[in-house]
Amino acid sequence: MANLLYLVHRLPYPPNKGDKVRSYHLLRHLLQRHRVFLGTFLDDPDDEQHLPTLKALCPDMHVERIVPRNAKLKSLTGLLTGEALTLAYYRSAGMQRWVQEIARQHSLQASVVFSSAMAQYAQPLTPQVPMLVDFVDVDSAKWTQYAPAHRWPLSMLYRREGQRLLAYEREVAAQAHRSYFVTPNETALFVSQAPECHDKVQSLSNGVDADFFSPDPQRVSPFSAGEQAVVFTGAMDYWPNIDGVSWFVADMLPRLRAHWPRARFYIVGRSPSALVQSLASEHVVVTGTVPDVRPYLQHAAAVVAPLRVARGIQNKILEAMAMEQAVITVNSCADAIGASAEQGLLRAETPEEFVQALQPLLDTPGRAADLGVRARAYVEHGFSWQAHLSGIDQCLGTLPSTDALNPAEAAIHV
Repeated sequence: MANLLYLVHRLPYPPNKGDKVRSYHLLRHLLQRHRVFLGTFLDDPDDEQHLPTLKALCPDMHVERIVPRNAKLKSLTGLLTGEALTLAYYRSAGMQRWVQEIARQHSLQASVVFSSAMAQYAQPLTPQVPMLVDFVDVDSAKWTQYAPAHRWPLSMLYRREGQRLLAYEREVAAQAHRSYFVTPNETALFVSQAPECHDKVQSLSNGVDADFFSPDPQRVSPFSAGEQAVVFTGAMDYWPNIDGVSWFVADMLPRLRAHWPRARFYIVGRSPSALVQSLASEHVVVTGTVPDVRPYLQHAAAVVAPLRVARGIQNKILEAMAMEQAVITVNSCADAIGASAEQGLLRAETPEEFVQALQPLLDTPGRAADLGVRARAYVEHGFSWQAHLSGIDQCLGTLPSTDALNPAEAAIHV
């Protein structure tokens, strides 16, 4: 057993959105063999109720609370310092003190960093404490991708953030013992922008909890009798999701209802933005937070993921496939998962193609059910969390033993 410092930018419980799903399963995986000291931020008051559960899972835990509005204002100091705004957003003297104290009191074999913003707390401990960084996606590319979709000054800020964050990602990856990205495509993208790190990065795929996300004949449908529910799931304060559902409502839904008048679009997810809420109508349901997303997936006539701005593997797609649903999505999301149309992952790039892909699912429920069974089989076989996360074990096994580290050597002032 080793002592590991695990730094996560958002409370890794409950696993109810993309990054929290991955950070939660990584935490569970690390706890199987190691003592984990978890430092994390809580940015949603609704998550306060889950702290006892997380504490029971990981007793050595430190939580700093963030008020997003205040943190956004604080992040603007990055305009004066020249750094990425993301770093200032997650900067906390309390977190710095806690990390320093853990390093003084315990021999740490490694720090495991989830998302680049948390590396600022682990960097002062290197090289005495080797740093493993789970970037997940190339976040700098995401900010750059946001820029054209927004007007000035946001377009300027997003473009700047992409540039500054890339510089920081390169610095962190050069300093890290090993860095991980969620797909080979993300890994290749980062290496193309940081060629000096080519021999220190690798892919570490997402998984899906196929036991939890599984159909249950006793599960009651949330939909009205006779309607054909087309479902999208995700955190609805996240720009790629907001853009995706807005695109579907504006460009796909009118075409869809012209052929299937009983079709209704369900936007299922927490914290819907004002823009998402404005989409609600007779034919569009915005649910907000739901106690369980599985009934919406299980009883949907079809599931879509029209994400024009997306990076890496989409957990929402894996979860829908595990629930025996075929999913229609764009090429970039389909490429990351790798399933074919006959394995339940249908591709569409234009509104017309989305409607065409929906036709066999809405017209022939038996065909949809058959593809759903194949979709579940695909993710059960290829997306086990245990199998994918074992990649980090290989790296941890090559590090010096805990006994070889002296707490005083790791007591670096932050």
